[in-house]
Amino acid sequence: MTLELLSSNKCFGGWNKRYRHRSRTLDCEMVFGIYLPPQAVRGAKLPVVYWLSGLTCTDENFMHKAGAQRLAAELGLVLVTPDTSPRGPGVPDDPEGAWDFGLGAGFYVDATQHPWAQHYRMHDYVVRELPALIEAEFPVSELRAISGHSMGGHGAMVCALRNPGRYRSVSAFAPIGNPISSPWGEKAFTHLLGDDHATWKPWDACALIAATRGKDCERLPILVDQGEDDEFVDLQLKPEVLRASAETSGYPLTLRRQPGYDHSYYFVASFIEDHLRYHAQHLAQPSA
Repeated sequence: MTLELLSSNKCFGGWNKRYRHRSRTLDCEMVFGIYLPPQAVRGAKLPVVYWLSGLTCTDENFMHKAGAQRLAAELGLVLVTPDTSPRGPGVPDDPEGAWDFGLGAGFYVDATQHPWAQHYRMHDYVVRELPALIEAEFPVSELRAISGHSMGGHGAMVCALRNPGRYRSVSAFAPIGNPISSPWGEKAFTHLLGDDHATWKPWDACALIAATRGKDCERLPILVDQGEDDEFVDLQLKPEVLRASAETSGYPLTLRRQPGYDHSYYFVASFIEDHLRYHAQHLAQPSA
């Protein structure tokens, strides 16, 4: 697979780079960002933290705003930031031109409905195609963690819950925890997955957590931070529904409510160190 280097900037002794490539999964060109800390520059194979951004974002928001590179350099973590959606002249967008669906709002599911199914397969891209590319082209190991914000927090939890053993750790900032009962999720899932709500549950973190109840299966602990002054908390994000689902199922969820914080990247930047140290700890543990 051909990688086109778009930009390269030295940062805390490592390199922040952006690449374009042709995605077979999404049937379009995609751009991703990668931070290679100094240890990777020297040839060490390092673990990877995949970051999934939220509605309207691109691969650049996290790299520009979260302030994560300094600590990634200290901890020896590679950061990878895919885009939030397929893009391009042939990729369908919201028919009404709204910001909460379409380009920039792929919701990290694999669409089944026309015309979305040809391109909107972000789950498969994030879980399989992109890691295979990263592991083939860069000095990284097969140790992976995943995190994200808002729509990306939903995506991170779903990727981990649907793919046991794929990731060593998972965390989220202000995730859309129960998208099947969120206006954002309802709109996107209707377009991408159809009207049958039964087909939505495999893409909902609360439903996936509930499905583990009484089963002998891997229960990867989830760390979630939620700002108490987040304007979307009650209508769209529903952290208490996520908490209740975890408590009912006995699932290991740590949900921290952070007073005064909103939904912005100021919130993400304030707690990204906690999350990266959390991932580094799990990535350093020996395999089970």
